[in-house]
Amino acid sequence: MDHRFQINLRGVIDLLSHHLYSSPGVYVRELLQNATDAIRARQLLEPGHEGTVRVELIEKQDGGLPTLLFSDDGVGLTEEEIHRFLATIGESSKREALAEHRNDFIGQFGIGLLSCFMVCNELLVVTRSVKGDGRTMEWRGRHDGTYSVRPSEHPLERPGTQVFLLARQDTAELFTVERVRQLALHYGGLLPFPILLTAQESTARINTEGAPWRRKYESPSDRRAALLAYGREVFGSDFIDCIPLKSSAGDVEGVAFVLPFSPHYNAKQKHRVYLKNMLLSESAENLLPDWAFFVKCVVNANELRPTASRESFYENETLAKAREALGLALRRYLTELAKDDPRALQRLISLHGLSVKALALDDDEFYRLVIGWLPFETSLGMMTLVDYRRQSPTVRYVSSLDDFRQVARVAAAQSLCVVNAAYTYDTDLIEKLPRLFPDAQVEPFSAAELPQSFDELTLDEREAVFPLIKVAELALQPFQCDVEVKKFRPKEVPTLYSSDAEGAFRRDAERAREESDDLYGSMMDSVLTGAQGADRPLLTFNFLNPVVRKLAAVTDRNVMKLSVEMLYVQALLLGHRPLSAKEMALLNQGLLGLIAAHLDGGGEDSGQGGMH
Repeated sequence: MDHRFQINLRGVIDLLSHHLYSSPGVYVRELLQNATDAIRARQLLEPGHEGTVRVELIEKQDGGLPTLLFSDDGVGLTEEEIHRFLATIGESSKREALAEHRNDFIGQFGIGLLSCFMVCNELLVVTRSVKGDGRTMEWRGRHDGTYSVRPSEHPLERPGTQVFLLARQDTAELFTVERVRQLALHYGGLLPFPILLTAQESTARINTEGAPWRRKYESPSDRRAALLAYGREVFGSDFIDCIPLKSSAGDVEGVAFVLPFSPHYNAKQKHRVYLKNMLLSESAENLLPDWAFFVKCVVNANELRPTASRESFYENETLAKAREALGLALRRYLTELAKDDPRALQRLISLHGLSVKALALDDDEFYRLVIGWLPFETSLGMMTLVDYRRQSPTVRYVSSLDDFRQVARVAAAQSLCVVNAAYTYDTDLIEKLPRLFPDAQVEPFSAAELPQSFDELTLDEREAVFPLIKVAELALQPFQCDVEVKKFRPKEVPTLYSSDAEGAFRRDAERAREESDDLYGSMMDSVLTGAQGADRPLLTFNFLNPVVRKLAAVTDRNVMKLSVEMLYVQALLLGHRPLSAKEMALLNQGLLGLIAAHLDGGGEDSGQGGMH
């Protein structure tokens, strides 16, 4: 035996109020939607019909709870349609017409009228159909699920519908003049049909201006100023710029506003969206691409399908195409900025830099669009990759801030451009470049490569520094560091300590072994055994530096050794490399040794050619 589902209307109303609709105030939206859909349905039958929506607040003389009346001169309902559409949850008076005229109506789910029970216990609908026998019918529904239908004792003069709502005590604040005006303007401000509000014996039109992007302006600057003022009014914020939006898919049109602050790129912006000029939602998230985190928008869509709550759009092929078209509009805006006003683009990128970088890593198309304009710190100053690649076909970068500090000054003096990719996302962005631009070349750079660009010494200069090299090699042998002398700039830098990545790893491992217990030290020993093939670090003396030249002429080998050891430690510190225990001891002994050497020869002409 088959059974019918039993519907608990109170449970359905609770579901609507707590889970489907964002607030009880949406009852105004639902009534406006029903009224405008009724007008559009009548226009299909009578193309010249214009239509008006009237809202009247009827206040009781005895101070009782007010009644709100919504009236329209739309298509109306017959008695059969009343039983079918007003008493059946999920049935819609537009459903038969949807197959042929889906895009003419806002409501499609047949549950909008139930939202009224969130603010009242009883609902009276008085209606006269343009298709019926001329009778005016009354439908009285109650929140307990019962209803009655009968001919009205107060027939309407013309076809249309009236909806009466008697406020409940707990929802009376939604039935004040100002609140009704606010809600009607909020939801229906862009509707093409006049919305007339009558209260306290006066009538005024609520929706007077329409969509600002459809108005005519004397100049582009006037249009921009008006749209920015509209964005300030809607979102309560001053925006940097505004971007026209348009998509034939979904018949979408509106404006996007560039945020004046940098949000997290994972935080989706909430947009104000209208469906056929009726406010659908102020928190729609699925209209723009995920990467469009830097804008908030206001749009109207005529051919997108709303969800059951009518507060966002249903994911389908049309929405996907609309989202793609709106994304193209935003990309076009960025492209035009790059062409016509690159400074404005750079300001936008500087404001939303971290989010732009994160998005570029996730979105290849966006990466192609912005990578050339992202600023990077280099040894030759801030520059974009476009500027960098004009100077050099190969993008050289370091991923450590300490490495950059070590090489930046020396590299700049050799006119060598090295990117500091130590900041968040920068290394990944640079390494992604050849994957999307096959002609691009990138390579990591280390201080070990710098000496290759230094000038060699002449034969006479080599003879002059030969004693220095021998003493330095012997002094630095315990630290497994090689020595050479070359000429490089800036001449103020006496030495440069350099090692490749494996050498740096070995150095860190050795320092960790020194500071660890026996168990961890044995683990470090095995790690160091596997790193035996690493190239030895190199200390390069700068022959252009006057101190180095004087040091090469010192005849006191003890003073020369102490000086070499101190220059070695200084080079490590300038490279922001932590000192090992042996190097800390070397620093202490070297300082004491140099002081002692100076005191031993203090004020006396020893004739030993000391450092002066």
